[in-house]
Amino acid sequence: MRVLFVVDPLAKLSLAGDTSYALMLEAQRRDHEVWTCGVEDLGLEHDDPVADAQLTVVSLASTAAEAFSCEDRTPIPLEAFDLVLMRKDPPVDLTYLHATWLLDLAKPKTLVVNDPSGLRELNEHLAILRFPELIPPTIVTRSPRRLQAFLREQGGAIIVKPVDGFGGLGVFLIRNGDPNTSSLFETATSAGRQWTVAQRYLPDAVRGDKRILLVDGEPIGAVLRVPQDAEARGNLHVGGRAVQTVLDDDDRAIIRAVAPVLAQHGQILVGLDVIGGKLTELNITSPTGVRHIEQLEHRNVAAPILDALERRARARLS
Repeated sequence: MRVLFVVDPLAKLSLAGDTSYALMLEAQRRDHEVWTCGVEDLGLEHDDPVADAQLTVVSLASTAAEAFSCEDRTPIPLEAFDLVLMRKDPPVDLTYLHATWLLDLAKPKTLVVNDPSGLRELNEHLAILRFPELIPPTIVTRSPRRLQAFLREQGGAIIVKPVDGFGGLGVFLIRNGDPNTSSLFETATSAGRQWTVAQRYLPDAVRGDKRILLVDGEPIGAVLRVPQDAEARGNLHVGGRAVQTVLDDDDRAIIRAVAPVLAQHGQILVGLDVIGGKLTELNITSPTGVRHIEQLEHRNVAAPILDALERRARARLS
């Protein structure tokens, strides 16, 4: 197969935990052609989506300079690929949305994962609101006054995060009595000019935030991300510690509930974030966790992902 990865600049990928890198390595092990480009390299020739892409040889290494060897870029129609993986990290800004519109035009001609229309429809922070029975009490507001009231309603501890945030950026744990509370609410809402998500703080967060990876609605692994002392966020790139974990009954109930919605919107590779049996986030843009699970469990987690994508690519051709 010929596979195109739409990713951030290769030199900026954090290889130790980057799922795109893990998928590239597995694709190359299977003798697939690996090509890479950024969203800025996508375009149209009349109504044909194209990419200014580079053939990329991928090696197991610790630095991008050693991991990637790229040929010169060349314009190539997206229909020339058997599979296009949209793996650009958030934010889902106007550039990202424009890229999904371009990728929409490729869908009749090749397999695009995850489905670009679903990437637009299922905001990673807002999509969980479709499942009120599975999530902690949650509101979306621009109002610092409403956040003050919500803090009182939830017993004096909430998490606030930007609607279009990612990677733990802009996430605050706010407790009743903090002298910075008003300032943090003004910052979170940009003084009432932008929406923020607020959720009841779950004390189980100190024991870790479970990332569950799904492929076609089925779990292929999970990793617990445990925050450092004096840190509310478990995100691995801000110092969280990866710990081996297993799925429990609450996790499986969440998976059963969300899987049909994911399938309806063409979301194949998905990461669910679960704290204390509650769904807190749905990751569809570039979910991570593969490399951490591989390292903890000493197994190839990228393989079942490629298996599923190959099946879909073959089915599409037949």
